[in-house]
Amino acid sequence: MQTRNLGDLTVSKLGFGMMSFAGTYGEASDKADAIRVIRGAHEQGVTLFDTAEAYGPFTNETLVGEALAPIRDRVVIATKFGWNIDSETGERKPGLNSRPDHVRRAVDGMLKRLNVEKIDLLYQHRVDPEVPIEDVAGLVKELIAAGKVGHFGLSEAGAGTIRRAHAVQRVTAIQSEYSLWTRDPEPEILPLCEELGIGFVPWSPLGAGFLTGKVDATTSFDAKDFRANSPRFTAEAREANQTIVDLIKRIAVARNATAAQVALAWLLARKPFIVPIFGTRRLERVTENLGAADLVLTSDDLSEIDRTASQIEIVGARLPEAVLKLSYR
Repeated sequence: MQTRNLGDLTVSKLGFGMMSFAGTYGEASDKADAIRVIRGAHEQGVTLFDTAEAYGPFTNETLVGEALAPIRDRVVIATKFGWNIDSETGERKPGLNSRPDHVRRAVDGMLKRLNVEKIDLLYQHRVDPEVPIEDVAGLVKELIAAGKVGHFGLSEAGAGTIRRAHAVQRVTAIQSEYSLWTRDPEPEILPLCEELGIGFVPWSPLGAGFLTGKVDATTSFDAKDFRANSPRFTAEAREANQTIVDLIKRIAVARNATAAQVALAWLLARKPFIVPIFGTRRLERVTENLGAADLVLTSDDLSEIDRTASQIEIVGARLPEAVLKLSYR
């Protein structure tokens, strides 16, 4: 697979998000099957694997560490800190926690669970308003100097915060939700990344499955599936938002591709420093999604998508209000 650069970090053109294996979409996957899928993704060219201490908590990092151990020197592992999670017990406590002492303990735990000497890319999962971003960036700078971390990233951060962090420690990548039905990063974040030479990693590039065309108003969700409580995944919202899927499907038919491939190829065409991370539990879906790396959308395709999408009003917030409040700070 072709590669792209997140700052000065070279990764595969498409990355693999590990959250799907953590029970976010219902019961967690069988470990052996999950390892088979993760290793199968690497065999097809994926080198960027994204996890977080919050996925589980902790269990996803342990899974990723085991799955990637035989190929550690050929992959880039990204993980995230920032939620108020007890470093010893994994107990979730209210709110965020990016205090330096807490982050140091969190990173030491990550290194053990991932079974690595260095975390290739370490993100702050959400900006903690109680801890100046300069202090967070300064701590990560120390961790980089100590050899525990390779690169610094921020997730769902606002433009001003990114600029302040970057002034202390070079930010390699910004991770935020971005897709054809979630275009919040376009006005400020993408131009800033281009200005500062920062890579951009869209999470949920397939709209939690909706943009693949395999979810509609009649789809039912497991009670443990986060979509069961998402404003954008009510039956009414799904029915209203079918218009954006119809657009993607129309382009897909013309290009002999799948809707998922078109949605990912559209993101890849936006900027050369964009590396989407998709999530799935199935190896056949990995193969399908990776086909987007070779799909070239024409200028007419891109114009039609932008022209039509600009006229579509997406129904439903992308996340519950309490979670949205933690973004773009």
